[in-house]
Amino acid sequence: MDLYQLRCFLATAEELHFGRAAQRLGILPSSLSRQMRLLEEDLGTALLARTTRNVGLTREGALLLEEARALLAKADDIAERVRQSGRSKSAAIRVGAIDSAAAGLIPSLLHDFRKRRPDVLVQLLEEKTARLLPRLLSGRLDLAFVRPPDRPDRRLEALFLFHETAVVAVPLAHRSARRKRLSIEDLVDEPLIVPARRSRPHSHDLTVKAFSNAGLRVRVAQVADEKQTIINLVAAGLGAAIVPRWTSRLAPTGVRFIPLAAPADSLNMLPLAAMWVRGARDEIRDEMLDLIRANLSDYSRLV
Repeated sequence: MDLYQLRCFLATAEELHFGRAAQRLGILPSSLSRQMRLLEEDLGTALLARTTRNVGLTREGALLLEEARALLAKADDIAERVRQSGRSKSAAIRVGAIDSAAAGLIPSLLHDFRKRRPDVLVQLLEEKTARLLPRLLSGRLDLAFVRPPDRPDRRLEALFLFHETAVVAVPLAHRSARRKRLSIEDLVDEPLIVPARRSRPHSHDLTVKAFSNAGLRVRVAQVADEKQTIINLVAAGLGAAIVPRWTSRLAPTGVRFIPLAAPADSLNMLPLAAMWVRGARDEIRDEMLDLIRANLSDYSRLV
């Protein structure tokens, strides 16, 4: 039995729903189910009463729930005190960022922050939201720039920053490559390259919702995970893609980026937020957040 398994159990016991608990933890339901099986095998008893429709607690599960809450609260308190002690000896902040933030916001933010606090070492990790949030909760990150989950963990605080601008990436030889603007209707029957939903739900849903709001269906030609891969597939002529504007900085050859004309509710699907552990004291993190708030209008123009 380890702390991560206890955190998985606590989320499941409080939500009584594997899907919601997995979303809260930022992991896949299959991964959550595996952690629960391992915990039950380790303890030698069933903790959850599962049916096709509901999840409940067994008597042993109810007993563990109270103990897990107390143990995890104690562990979080110890981790926080150790972090604060380490901070007093060396000024550092550990920042996580998704690719959009790493490409657009982070360079300017760190440039400005270094002028204000040249003594602070910024350790940067680029990852997907689903992998950054567990690191944040476990204390391995102090601040993360992520796509805010639909059901955020109550242990986290968030500062919404902005929605990113979406554009259409097309091959240079495409019939629409000289257009100044494209609509969703212009992309009807166009083979599209979309991100995999399991790893990039916001980017995937951006394309799907834009089409569904227009009463149209998406013609998916290829699914890919990474932005660089998607752009390379566009350059190879395999289709077009709706992507964040920052991807134009990848300096691809053979690709043109065209503004997308669509209703705001169809395009406001790429939110970016700063998130941190609720109640955790951190002067360096708070200084960085203050800098973001003061310059948010400037930073938002970068995306």
